[in-house]
Amino acid sequence: MHFEVFHEDKQSKARTGKVFTDHGEIETPIFMPVGTAGTVKGVHQHELSDAIKAQIILGNTYHLFLRPGMSTMEAAGGLHKFIGWNKPMLTDSGGYQVYSLASSRKITEEGVKFQSHLDGSYHFFTPERAIQIQRSIGADIIMAFDECTPYPCDYQYAKKSLKITHDWLDRCIIEMNASEPKYGLSQALFPIVQGSVYKDLRVASAEKIASCNAEGNAIGGLSVGEPEEELYEMTDLVCSILPKDKPRYLMGVGTPANLLECIALGVDMFDCVMPSRNARHGLLFTWSGTLNIKNEKWANDFSPIEEKSELFSDRVYTKAYLRHLIKAGEYLGVQVATLHNLNFYLELMQEARNQINAGTFTTWKDNLIPILKQRR
Repeated sequence: MHFEVFHEDKQSKARTGKVFTDHGEIETPIFMPVGTAGTVKGVHQHELSDAIKAQIILGNTYHLFLRPGMSTMEAAGGLHKFIGWNKPMLTDSGGYQVYSLASSRKITEEGVKFQSHLDGSYHFFTPERAIQIQRSIGADIIMAFDECTPYPCDYQYAKKSLKITHDWLDRCIIEMNASEPKYGLSQALFPIVQGSVYKDLRVASAEKIASCNAEGNAIGGLSVGEPEEELYEMTDLVCSILPKDKPRYLMGVGTPANLLECIALGVDMFDCVMPSRNARHGLLFTWSGTLNIKNEKWANDFSPIEEKSELFSDRVYTKAYLRHLIKAGEYLGVQVATLHNLNFYLELMQEARNQINAGTFTTWKDNLIPILKQRR
């Protein structure tokens, strides 16, 4: 894998570029739909590829390890073949899922013992095991095993956690160097910057990660409840240290406004469950703000969900019809809403790339963000 920067914004740190992988190219800045258990909920692979033109999707080590399991994964020839996806893919190491299982896991310097949310069985993840599982999954980009600290988090806990994360990273790198991809295609390991919202810890972590000379780098432990101001401050700080010639991936972020602000700070890659999760609750992201399709005012509105979008150009899915589907609990409503939201995020990234290339990104962003924050 390698990365090329094409254009840089003169008024911010925003840039366009391209990540080259064995499964294809990824234009940046990019948003990556989350396919936790081998599927982006409610969306066919051909819709991801052809309708909304997703360039890369995510899988999750924790969930895929538990179900369907690595014997099935290896028998299928990896996740790409298992789900019929021939474009790039990234896998989370499972660190965030372990973080979310606070009541049923125990962290030691060796690794993490956790209880399955499916059947209560106990399992043990080490950095080495996380790499081995991701080798079996076969994603193009794989993540180092880390601990995602909660927010708020006291300084001493964050400092102790960061040491564990850095020690685990060293072991991940050793395991990567000692092993080979299982399906004949290369895999790139991204280390993850942690340190909660403490500047000195973030600086130390970013310097450690930068020194590893990995093919890309990630920023974790944000978008876990901290104020937006701290999200932006930590992102800006870390991006000023991470190498410019490697892609920067901000994990788990966020709203459309968050994405634009963080692009301006130098981030290249994003993922978040928000577009699909919000869709299941009838919340639609549009160029005019967030629309609650369940509101009564849409009951007799027969205009398209989004005038600008070509996704549903046949005009079948009006606001009134989608409201009916969502209110009636029809699966089709969730599918349409999910497709719409993911398409909006990807259109937003495409337009951000266009604006950066044209030299107009900062003005465009500053004018658009107040609109995106509106509720309808």
